[in-house]
Formats: sequence, C-alpha cells, structure tokens
Amino acid sequence: MASEPKALNDLFLDTLKDIYYAEKQILKALPKMAKAATAPELKEAFEKHRDETETHVERLTEVFEIIGKAPRGKTCDAILGIIEEGKSIIEEFEGTPALDAGLLAAAQAVEHYEIARYGTLKSWAKQLGMNDAAKLLDQTLAEETKTDQTLSQLGETKVNMKAQAKAA
Repeated sequence: MASEPKALNDLFLDTLKDIYYAEKQILKALPKMAKAATAPELKEAFEKHRDETETHVERLTEVFEIIGKAPRGKTCDAILGIIEEGKSIIEEFEGTPALDAGLLAAAQAVEHYEIARYGTLKSWAKQLGMNDAAKLLDQTLAEETKTDQTLSQLGETKVNMKAQAKAA
C-alpha cells in the first residue's frame, strides 16, 4: 500500500510544528542571553523579546486550533544549532568587550530564522485559504522584523562600537 502523497497543507503543519518548537526553545534561551548581556539596552531588548515570544507561542496555538490540530512541536535542529552558537559565544567571550556584539549577532541569527519561517507560513496559509491563520502569522512576522531592526540599530549605535573601542 503506497502512502498518500504529501501536499502543501502537510508541509504547512510540519513547519508550524517546527516554529512552535523553536519558539519554546527561544523562550528558554532569552533569559540566559539577557543575564549574560552587559549593555542595559541589550538586556532590555532580550527581556522585551521574551515577553513577545510568549505572545508568539499563544498565536501559534491559535493557528493550530484554526486547522484543528493539537499544538505540538517537532524538534528543530536549526534553532538548536543557533542557540548552541549563542551559548558558545557566552562561554568564549564572557568578560570581554566583544560579548555583547556576539550576543547581538546570535540574537539576529534567531530573528532571521524566525522571519524566514513566519514569512513562509504566512504565504502558505494564504495559498491554502487560511486567512485568519495568515493574519496571525503576519502579526508575528511584523514583530520579528521590528525586533531585528531594533537589534541592528543597537549594534550600529552602541554595542559594536563599544566592542571595537575597548579592543583597540
């Protein structure tokens, strides 16, 4: 008996489980990043993003409800690798002027992963006629994009210069 061919809605569900798992991992990692950061603005950005991430998990739960599935995660090796990189930066650069710049870079890697996933899910939700799901995913996409811009600005105006100035 041949298995049913997989369709876009299967891929949508699979990717939804992936980002749900990723968001749960990010929730665990952000307090550690906030604790390690030395710049108050960076600590604050990580704490704010942690609160937003809780909202993102709630929205994903709503999307699961819309498609009639239980909210379940699926191990996401990509996010585990990105988070592991962040842990390595903390270990290798703790107590150095470059720590915050490294943490900021790690945080942006997380953001870019999330932006890619939410953009794709939003597009697929529209394609599948799930307009309510697309709206929820778009809200999160907008917040992730804004967080990424905030981090870029923080890097350009404070964190990166501080890392370079002290090293000179």
